[in-house]
Amino acid sequence: MIALHDLLSAADEAAAPVCRDGNAVLDRAAFRARVAALIALLQTRTEPRYALCIDDPFDFACALFALFACGKEPVLPANATPGYLADLAGAYDVVLTDADLPPFTPDTSAANADPLAAHAARRAYPIDPQAPLTLYTSGSSGRPKPIRKTLAQFDAEVHTLEQQWGALLGDATMLASVPHHHIYGLLFRVLWPLAAGRAFDRAISFDPLHLQSRIAQCGATVVVSTPAQLSRWPALPGFASLTPVPRAFFSSGGPLALEAARHYAVAYGAAPLEIYGSTETGGIAWRQQDRTDAWEPVTGVEVRRDEDGALNVRSPHLGHPGWHRTDDRITCDAHGRFRLQGRLDRVLKLDGKRVSLAELEARLALHPYVAQAAIVPLEGASRERAGAVVALTEAGGAALRDEGRVLLARTLRRHLANYFDVVVLPRHWRFRLTLPFDARGKLPVSAVAAAFDARAEGMDVLAETRSGDTLHYELRVPRTLAHFAGHFPGLPILPGVVQLDWAIRLAADHLPAVRAVASIDRLKFMAPVLPGAVLKLTLAHDAARRRVQFAYRMDGRECAAGVIVYREPA
Repeated sequence: MIALHDLLSAADEAAAPVCRDGNAVLDRAAFRARVAALIALLQTRTEPRYALCIDDPFDFACALFALFACGKEPVLPANATPGYLADLAGAYDVVLTDADLPPFTPDTSAANADPLAAHAARRAYPIDPQAPLTLYTSGSSGRPKPIRKTLAQFDAEVHTLEQQWGALLGDATMLASVPHHHIYGLLFRVLWPLAAGRAFDRAISFDPLHLQSRIAQCGATVVVSTPAQLSRWPALPGFASLTPVPRAFFSSGGPLALEAARHYAVAYGAAPLEIYGSTETGGIAWRQQDRTDAWEPVTGVEVRRDEDGALNVRSPHLGHPGWHRTDDRITCDAHGRFRLQGRLDRVLKLDGKRVSLAELEARLALHPYVAQAAIVPLEGASRERAGAVVALTEAGGAALRDEGRVLLARTLRRHLANYFDVVVLPRHWRFRLTLPFDARGKLPVSAVAAAFDARAEGMDVLAETRSGDTLHYELRVPRTLAHFAGHFPGLPILPGVVQLDWAIRLAADHLPAVRAVASIDRLKFMAPVLPGAVLKLTLAHDAARRRVQFAYRMDGRECAAGVIVYREPA
C-alpha cells in the first residue's frame, strides 16, 4: 500500500498497474505522466475550484490528483445534468469534462517522446494530506448537501479496506458497474486500487457477458456493483458461468435482496459482500447474507444506538474523534452487530441512488403545472419505487384534460430529469385537486400512500381535475375487484350498480348534499367494462336543479351515463 498523498512520488513502484485499458495495462509511470501533463495545463489556470465531470475513470483519477498537486479543490457533483450543475454554480469556478482534457496515448505519450515531459513525469509532486475534496449528496432539507472531506480521510478508509479484504483480493483487477462520482465508486473503483497497486478496469461492466469478456483478458477479478444490478444479473445469459470465478462481488447503495444473495451463493459459493455506509461517514459495516442478515462493523469502526434508535458511529474515516449520529434506526445484538430498521429522515436509496424526497417535492413544485406535491416510497414486487401525488394548478388541470395523464406525467418526469438521475424519478403518479391534509393541517404519509391503493369500494383514482362546475376523473378498475365474482362466470363485467355507486361517492366527496339521492334519471349502460379497464368519468354539477350528470367513457366511447338528482337539505 502507498499513501494517497504519496502517489505522485517518483521514488518507486513505477511499474505497479493502475488501469486495464482493453488488452493494455497502464502502469503508475503512465499515470504520473498523464498527471504531469494535466498539472502543466492546470498551472496556467487561476481558478481554485473545479467540478470534475469526467466519465473516463483513468482520466478522472489523473485530473483528481493533478488538482491536488496544484493546490486546487476538486468538487464532485452527484450528476452532470445542466439543472443540477446550475444549482451548484456557487460551489465551483470551472467545470472540467472529458472534452476539456488533451488527448493521451500511452505508447506515444509525452513521457516517452519528449525529454522535458519525461522529466516532469519523474518529478515528485507533493500533495497535502489535508487537501480538501467536496462531494454532494441529497440532504433532508431538499437541497444538494455538500460533504467536504480530506484526502487523509480517504487514505484512512482505503487502508481499512485493504486490511479487511486485501488478502482476499490479492492482485485481482477491479471490474465495476458503478460510476466514480459517488463515494462508493470513488473508493472501490479508483482510490483503493490506486493505493494498493491493483488495476481497475477502464470500461464499465454492464452484464455477465461483458464481465466474462473482461475476465478473459484480466484473469483474477473482483466485481464492484450495486444491489439493483446484482439483482438483475442472475436472469441474464452467462451469469452462472463466469470463469475464473471473481474473487468477490461487492455491493453498496442499499440492501441486496436475500433472494439475489442466494443466487450468488449457489453459483459462486458466497453471497456478495455488502457495504453499508454514507458519504458523511464512509464505510461503517458489512455483511454476507448467506451467513447473517446482521451488519458487522468494519475494522476500526465503533457503533452504538441512541435512545431513539439512531445509529451513532465513531470512525477513523470521519476526520474527527467524536461520535457521528446518523438518520438510520437500528437494533443491536449480543455480538456487536446491528440490523437496520428504516430511516429517521426522508432520504431514500432507489436503485442504489440516494435521493431526498423533500428535494424531489421542491423541484416538482417549481413546475407551472404543480401547486403542491408529496412523494412517498412504494414497495413493489421487486424493488422500492417513489410515488408522486400532485395537486395541479389551473394550467396543470388543463394539460391533464387536453393531453392525458400519461403525457402529463412524462412532462413532469422530463422536468425532474434536469436535476436528478432518471432511476430515482417517480414511476407512479396520482393527480388530485388537493393533497390529503388532515384536520391539523398535517400531511400524513399514510394518507399520501393511500392514493396508490384502490379504495375499499374498489376505485383506483389515477387523476382528478376540475373545469368550472365539472369534475374530471380517470379511474382504473382493479382486476381483483370483489364485484366481478359471479358477474359473470367466465366473462367478468363491472356491474352497473357499482359504476353508479362510484359516481355518487366521488361527487359526494366535493358535494356532500349528493349523498341524499332522490332519484337516478336517464340511466343507461352502452358497453361492458372489463377488469383492468381505465375509465374517464365526468361529473357536471347543476346546482340550481340539484343534479349531477355523470358519464363514463372508455377508449373514446361512452359506456355509461345518467343523472343523479339529490334532495334539498332539510
